[in-house]
Order: sequence, then structure tokens, then C-alpha cells
Amino acid sequence: MARRQVSLKVLENGAQTFEVRHRWEDRPVAAPPGGAPTEYLPLRQRRGTPGAHGRPEWLKARAPVGEGYRDIKETMRGLNLHTVCEEAMCPNIGECWNNRTATFMILGNICTRSCGFCNVLTGRPTELDLDEPYRVAEAAKKMGLKHAVITSVNRDELEDGGASIFAETIREIRAQVPGCAVEVLTPDFKGDRDALRTLIDSRPDTFNHNVETVPRLYPAVRPQAKYDRSLEVLRHVKELNPDGLTKSGFMVGLGEVEEELHETMRDLRDHAVDILTIGQYLRPSENHLPMSRYYTPKEFASLRKYGFELGFKHVESGPLVRSSYHAHEQTADARSTGSAGSAAGAD
Repeated sequence: MARRQVSLKVLENGAQTFEVRHRWEDRPVAAPPGGAPTEYLPLRQRRGTPGAHGRPEWLKARAPVGEGYRDIKETMRGLNLHTVCEEAMCPNIGECWNNRTATFMILGNICTRSCGFCNVLTGRPTELDLDEPYRVAEAAKKMGLKHAVITSVNRDELEDGGASIFAETIREIRAQVPGCAVEVLTPDFKGDRDALRTLIDSRPDTFNHNVETVPRLYPAVRPQAKYDRSLEVLRHVKELNPDGLTKSGFMVGLGEVEEELHETMRDLRDHAVDILTIGQYLRPSENHLPMSRYYTPKEFASLRKYGFELGFKHVESGPLVRSSYHAHEQTADARSTGSAGSAAGAD
């Protein structure tokens, strides 16, 4: 069984919460279909030694420096806002912030769930900031955004899971930044259809909810979530807003096999998902799920090709791809007419 670490945390405002972390090395994971138990890489990997499982050359990101990076960081701190870019230790933070794009994380920075891959703090949320939607819109205006991405922690203790705050954030951005497209990356809201309607009534341009991994690995990767529930959330959103784009994504390197990845991709298309993102899982610490292996650029290209063959309008697949990476370009490609994106993906 997994071992739990529980520690008291005192936040900057003096409020107290608790952090829960799991040590996953001893947690058994079912073997893949017809395969042997998965072997995992050690957390500390030696560099530059053949066969030592060091990080490959193609998996490098630029250091987060530059004027755009500094400006966005100052804007976020000045308005007391959080970004998933920082909380989840995204490897693309330097590139995205210097291009004046960022993913706002609303509803605080303490999550009620304890997913095995995520670096966001897990514990008991301390407050609900009703002024947050206005400040997010103010930041989007200061940054001159044309495409804003809004995500959140899980807030399972709230009746609507925070859907009303998502909706108010969308309305504020529409009011303060006319013409700015809004993409949301949401929790599953426990499948609550009223919560989903509350959010969709505010008409986000793109609705994103990630399945994160293949169903076999859910007990370790998303222990408080349900694979089928996430699929139904995506389908229901498309029914509520047929003209809006739906999007989902998953990580590779958690012990899945190609057969499972293809099945998951087919499930997403069967549930009317338009845009798919696929990226490499990178283990944040020893208290997170171990990594099975690094996928090569050729393997990511193969998954992208298969995605276009299934009929996705856009597929973003690569080692450093994350949900909001190139989000504006993803939306533009998915909305473009003709089959140019599909043809490009099939090459």
C-alpha cells in the first residue's frame, strides 16, 4: 500500500491548512494487457552515461528568463493570482510567458484531491475568493491577451465545485477584454450536470478536461476520479454547446502500452472531443508516481498521426506538450476550414 505523508502548512496570509502526499513506489499497479509488470526509472538519474536512463537530449526547455517572463510574474504577484505554470512546475513557463501567454489557476492553490502525478498542494482549502474573477480579467487586460486559459484546483467541498466562479471569470474577461477568446481547463465537478451547465452558459470558446492517463492506471494516477465520468463530462459539454470546441489530453510514461493509448484516443473521439494533447510525464519528486520511460519524438509523431486518422481536428503531441501549450494555435487550427491540419498530421 502507498504510504501517506501529512504535514501542517501555514500560508502567507497566516491561514493554516494541511498537505497530503503519497509515496507511490510501493503501490502495486496492474500489469498491462498480456504484459509483464512495468519497470520504473529511478528518481535520481545520472546524466551523460550510456544506459543510465539520463534525461534525453530532446527533452530540454529554456530557462525562465526574459522581460515577458518578469512582467507576467510581477502582474500575477501584484494581483495576488496563481498560475498553473508555476504550481505544476511546467517546463514551458519561460517560452509561454515570454510570448505573453499564461494559464490562470483560480479557486486558490490547494486541491482537495491527491492525484499521483500532480505537484499542486493537496489539502483543505481555506477560503473562496469572490473577487478573483475580476482580478483575473484585470490581469488579462494588462497582458493584452487574445486567448486566455483558465484552470483550477479541485474544490470538491463546494456544492458546484467552483463552476460559478469559472462562469463569472469568463464573463469578466469578456467585459474587460473584448475579443479575447477564453479556454477553460476544468475538474470533473463530480459529473454534476447542473455545474457543467452553469459553466457552459457563459460560453467558453474551448472546454478542456483531461483524462490524464489510460483507465487501467486510474487507481494510482487519479484515485478520486473515474475514467468513464470524465468521458461523459466531455460528451455532455458538447451536447450543451455544439459550436464550442472540446479538448482533452493525457500523459505518457506512466507504465501504459500503445494498445491502451490507442484505445483511450478512440474513446475520446467517440465522445466528440475535437482537440487532443499528449505529453511526457515528468516526475516532480519521490512522493509522486514513478516514471516508466521517455517516449521518443518519433513515437509522439506516430501518436499524432494516429490521432488525425481518428478524426481529431487538432493533435498536439510532443515531449514538452502540456494542456495549454500553444493553446491559441490549437484553437485556430481546429476552427480552420478544410483538411489542412489533417493532411499535415498524416505526413
